[in-house]
Formats: sequence, C-alpha cells, structure tokens
Amino acid sequence: MRLLAEWIIKAFILLITTRLVPGFTIDSWLTALVVALVLGILNTVLKPILVLLTLPATILTLGLFMFVINAVLLILTSKFVTGFQIESFGTAIIASIVISLLSLLVNMVFKSEEKNS
Repeated sequence: MRLLAEWIIKAFILLITTRLVPGFTIDSWLTALVVALVLGILNTVLKPILVLLTLPATILTLGLFMFVINAVLLILTSKFVTGFQIESFGTAIIASIVISLLSLLVNMVFKSEEKNS
C-alpha cells in the first residue's frame, strides 16, 4: 500500500513540476503515472551505476552533480514515454532541482506526521 501511495505522490510531484518549469510537459495524469514508474525503474537500475561512474565529479561539486545525473535520467525517461517532453538539458536540470525540492518537502511533511502519531 505504501509503495502505491509513493508512486501516486511521485506522479503528482511530476505534474506540479510541469506547472513550475517551462518546457517540462506531461500530457495527462496517466502519463505522469507511467513516467513515475519508468523513472523509478531507471533510478533503481541505472542511478547507482551512474553515481559510481561519476563519483569524482560528485565529490568535487559537493554533491551538486547529482542534479546532472537526475536530469540525464529524466531525459532518458522522456525517450521511453510518449506524452512526456523535456525541451532542453537546462530544462531537465531545473526540473531535477524542483523535483528534488518537492520530494524533500513531501518527505518532511510525512516524517513530521509519523513523529506526531
């Protein structure tokens, strides 16, 4: 049940990002769910490999290179999912930052609720 909730929340975060970042478009709610699923799979399979390969750059930039890795994964996802477009690499970087911030905010809210209950 928790996995389903996280998947829906990620899709919602992606839809919010379409409102905040020009050039980052998702055609429908269903497409957002597919994007969240594909992105989750790519994050599970490819991200650890990319992080390992780019570790020196990540260390030199104090972790900021992770936004580049996330942007690459977003662009790769857009190649697999019709109805999901990213205008440019710069747009993908900005979207990566926005998605990370929104995810952080959601995690903070849920962790706060868990402590209070």
